[in-house]
Amino acid sequence: MDILNTGDTAWILISTILVLLMSIPGIAFFYGGLSKKKNVLNTMFLTFIAFAITSIIWVVYGYQFTFADASFAGFIGIPTNLLLNGIGIDSLSGSIPTLLFIAFQLTFAGLTAALISGAIVGRMKFSAWIIFIALWVSLVYIPIAHWVWGGGWLMQLGALDFAGGNVVHINSGISALALAIILKKRKDISLLPHNLGYSILGAGFLWFGWMGFNGGSALAADGLAASAILVTNIATAVALIVWVILDTIKIGKPTMLGAISGAVSGLVAITPAAGFVDVGGAICIGFIAPFVSYFGIYYLKEKLGYDDALDVFGIHGLSGIWGAIATGIFAVPAIGGAAGLLYGNPEQVLIQIISVLATIAYSFIITIIIAKALDMTIGIRVNEKTEVEGLDSAMHEESGYNF
Repeated sequence: MDILNTGDTAWILISTILVLLMSIPGIAFFYGGLSKKKNVLNTMFLTFIAFAITSIIWVVYGYQFTFADASFAGFIGIPTNLLLNGIGIDSLSGSIPTLLFIAFQLTFAGLTAALISGAIVGRMKFSAWIIFIALWVSLVYIPIAHWVWGGGWLMQLGALDFAGGNVVHINSGISALALAIILKKRKDISLLPHNLGYSILGAGFLWFGWMGFNGGSALAADGLAASAILVTNIATAVALIVWVILDTIKIGKPTMLGAISGAVSGLVAITPAAGFVDVGGAICIGFIAPFVSYFGIYYLKEKLGYDDALDVFGIHGLSGIWGAIATGIFAVPAIGGAAGLLYGNPEQVLIQIISVLATIAYSFIITIIIAKALDMTIGIRVNEKTEVEGLDSAMHEESGYNF
C-alpha cells in the first residue's frame, strides 16, 4: 500500500523546480549565448515554446500514454486518465503524490524537446518548429519513455536508465542530428558565441539543476538520491578537467567554452548511471565522455558534413550513448540493485546496447519522417533573406543586440 512520505514529497517538489530551471533559464541561456546576436531571441524562444507545448501535451495525454497501467505490446501505454481525470490530490505514486510525479516527469519531457533546438538555430521556421515539437513529443518522446520507464519492452528486457540516457539524451541528440540533416547547412556556418557569459550562466543552471534531475530520479529523499547527486558531481568535474586538457593539447590554450562543454558531456554521460554506479565508476564515465564528444564535434562532424549548430548530437547524443553502455559495465548491485560487467553480469552490456540501438533507430527514422512531411507541406527552412538578416528581426520584429 502506498503511503505518503512528506520528506520524499518535499525533495521531489524541489527536484521538479530544479529540472525546470535546467530548461528555463538554463538551456535558453546556454544556447542563446552561443548563437549569433541576430538570432539570440529566436534561439531562446525555441526553448520557451517547446517547453510550453510539451507541458500541455503531457497533461492532456502524454503522461497517460507513457505511464499507463496497461501496455500495447510493450510499445505504448493504454491510457485511462486523459486530461488527468480521476487523479486527485490524494492519489499516490509510491510515497509521493501522483500529481507531483506527473509534474516531475513533465519537466523531463519539456527539457528533452528543448534540447533539440540547439541543432537548428538560425535556419528553421518558427511555425514549423511549433508543429514539429507537437508531433515529436507525441510520436517519439512518449513511446520511448514508455519503453524505458513506463513498463514497455526495454524496461521488461532489463535496460537500465536511471534519469534519461536513452529517453532524454540519446533521444534528443539523434533527433537533433536527423533534423539538422533535413535542414541542411546554414549559409554562414561560423558560430562565434555572441555572449559566452550567458552560456556560462546557462551551464551553471544546468549543473545546479542536474542535481534534481538525477537526484530526484530516486523518487525519495534517501541514500540513493544522495549517491546519485555525489556521482553526478564527480563525473561532471572530471569531464570538465579532461576537456580543458584536450583543448590545451589541440589549440594550445584552455577555453571556458571547452570547460562548460566538458561539464555538460559529463552530466549527460552519468545520467543513466547515476543510480547504479559508485564514485569509481563515475570517475571512469566522466573521464571517457569528453573524448567521445570531442571526437564527434571536431572530427565526425567535419567528416560527415552535417550542420549540428550547437553540437546537440556531439554532446548529448554521443556522451549519452557512452553513458548508457557504461551503465552496463559499472553498475554496482549494492547501489541500484543491478550488476554490470565488472560485477559478473556481461549480459547487462548487451541489454544496454540493444536499448541504445533501438532508441537510435526509432528516434532517427521517425524524426526524419516528421521533418520530411513538414518540409513537403509548409516548408521548414527560412528563406535566404531571413537567414542573412537574422531571425529576431525578420520573424519576431525584436532585437537581442543589447541583450
